[in-house]
Amino acid sequence: MSRPRCLRAALILAMMAGASTAAIAETERYSVVANGEKVGFLVAETEGERVEVTYDVKNNGRGPTMRETIVLDDSGLPLRWHLEGTSTFENAIDETFRREGDGARWTDSTGSGSAEVAGPAIYVAQEGSPWALGLYARALLADEDRTIPALPGGTLSLSEGAPVTLGERSFRAVSIHGIGLSPDTVLLDADGALFARISPGSVTVREGFEDHADELSEIAARRGAERFAQIQERVAHDFDGPVRLHNVRIFDPASGTIGDPVSLVFHGEEIAAIEPLDSPPTPGEVLVDGAGRTVLPGLHDMHAHVSLQSALLYIASGVTSVRDMGNDNAFLLDLTGRIARGEVAGPRIVRNGFLEGRSEYSSRNGFIVDSAQEAREAVRWYAARGYWQIKIYNSMNPDWVGDIADEAHKHGLGITGHVPAFTNADAMIAGGYDELTHINQLMLGWVLEPGEDTRTLLRLTAMKRTAGLDLSAPRVRATLDTMQAGGIAIDPTAVTLELLMLSRDGTISPAVASYFDHLPIGLQRRRRQGIAKIENAADDAAYLGAFDSIKRLLAEMHGRGIRILPGTDDATGLSVHRELQIYAEAGIAPADVLHMATLGPEQYLGRDQRLGSIAKGKLADFILVDGNPLDDMAALHRIAMVVKGGTVYFPEEIWKEVGVRPFAAAPAVTLPAE
Repeated sequence: MSRPRCLRAALILAMMAGASTAAIAETERYSVVANGEKVGFLVAETEGERVEVTYDVKNNGRGPTMRETIVLDDSGLPLRWHLEGTSTFENAIDETFRREGDGARWTDSTGSGSAEVAGPAIYVAQEGSPWALGLYARALLADEDRTIPALPGGTLSLSEGAPVTLGERSFRAVSIHGIGLSPDTVLLDADGALFARISPGSVTVREGFEDHADELSEIAARRGAERFAQIQERVAHDFDGPVRLHNVRIFDPASGTIGDPVSLVFHGEEIAAIEPLDSPPTPGEVLVDGAGRTVLPGLHDMHAHVSLQSALLYIASGVTSVRDMGNDNAFLLDLTGRIARGEVAGPRIVRNGFLEGRSEYSSRNGFIVDSAQEAREAVRWYAARGYWQIKIYNSMNPDWVGDIADEAHKHGLGITGHVPAFTNADAMIAGGYDELTHINQLMLGWVLEPGEDTRTLLRLTAMKRTAGLDLSAPRVRATLDTMQAGGIAIDPTAVTLELLMLSRDGTISPAVASYFDHLPIGLQRRRRQGIAKIENAADDAAYLGAFDSIKRLLAEMHGRGIRILPGTDDATGLSVHRELQIYAEAGIAPADVLHMATLGPEQYLGRDQRLGSIAKGKLADFILVDGNPLDDMAALHRIAMVVKGGTVYFPEEIWKEVGVRPFAAAPAVTLPAE
């Protein structure tokens, strides 16, 4: 496929020839492909120094719709930039940037800012499309040390990988660092123009090359695995002999108490002993100074969608076990193997099989089925590969749920998931659900009208109707009575709802407030940005009231003995800590909250004989915390050491790898004399 020479190369040739840049025009077209299906497009129209970008994505019923106007200087850096439209959850976008000489000014959803800048600087748009990544890449490649100051803050840098070859064409592969927790990888053609932005499961690729999307996604996954394997070599510490963690206080989730100072000894993957503080070490031990800190069993996230990056971040956050609630099937099976072999860092993963019905709103994970028979076959596929539950999603035909549950239970699998559109939690429990996921999926059944479609953003926006919810109302009480009597658990993901419903333009989201200043600048900007569309003061008050209803409902369910499984539906690891803080703010005793995060999930999974508490003979999965989370749940951020299966990690080393300011210093380690 032929295409015009890239704009920047053409501009240089034109200027050398004395031609007017206004005469040069070009259109670049891209497709956005997620898990094998086209979900959006990007068009960049360039004339002279002016670029007009249209970007529209709709995946799983949501995505940005926006336009960008960019004016470039002679070096290809933005002089002016205007972005407008709506973000993934329909929050309004109206962002501007202008540079004049050494002065730069910008306005985004966080407010306005300015800076005096001498020399090159790259404005990192808060809501920039993938086309902007090509712009950043060209600027960094032209810089001598491939590092340029970023606006509003931080620094962008670039690393280069091996070229990617598709057929007879070769593309330059570069990764841009400094925007968020992970680098952004793009492919550039021979002229330096953007060819593709690649990541596992999602690719933005030049129109006409969509058939290569799966191949590009696989390349991204493979290179990501190589990167994270290199990180694992740097941050994982395996010791040959016993390790004595001296002078620590151990939290017992069964009693909800923290004990007196002791020494905790582990050897290989198991806890060898818990000894009196004055018990002397034996020859050949590694000595770790616990300095009076608190030891807790490893934390859990019972609603994860694990990636190579989130697997690493979970370990940094002290999360040693997760339940994956839906993923690319081949990727997840490969990832669990890599973690088990110690090739990459990551928690223990319990796999749930994702099952979705086909519609224009389908989420593209796991299996999308067109009949009850196909659904039964998918259940058998998951059962044969050791999955634990089936997770049902929004577009599933509610009439098939009974067949799915029958097949799943026949093979020893449980059923959980969203409440499909046009039904409610009561019907799904009657159809065979053992658990519900997302507390809004439960609550919407009490406020929706017949025929309303929760495959759309209504599954978020209708939550406004739950402000002031009467928990004693007959309909509410009947559902909770059924859950209580039937042992139906719930995975609330309250932190994600808080992020969606309570984030406001210009203010730090309460979902990240306790660790905001540790985040890289790009993520800080996103977390000072609204997500849900807030049109007026009534919307604002309604969402605030709805989240208060969520907290009241959490307390009510806990009081009834309904099992709460802490999950986040997020990928930072740190969000697990906030999920637990929300439960405490709802009035649940901190000791009970920590039980939910440690022993409770293992009792639910049937693994509590080996995991979930700290005792001789159990697997060595635990964390060393600077502080007492019974007094202050935010102490969970301050993790000095994580042990998973006997492998030791010091989170400060991991956080530095991803641009996060560490929360706690690693303990002093003394190796045995040779």
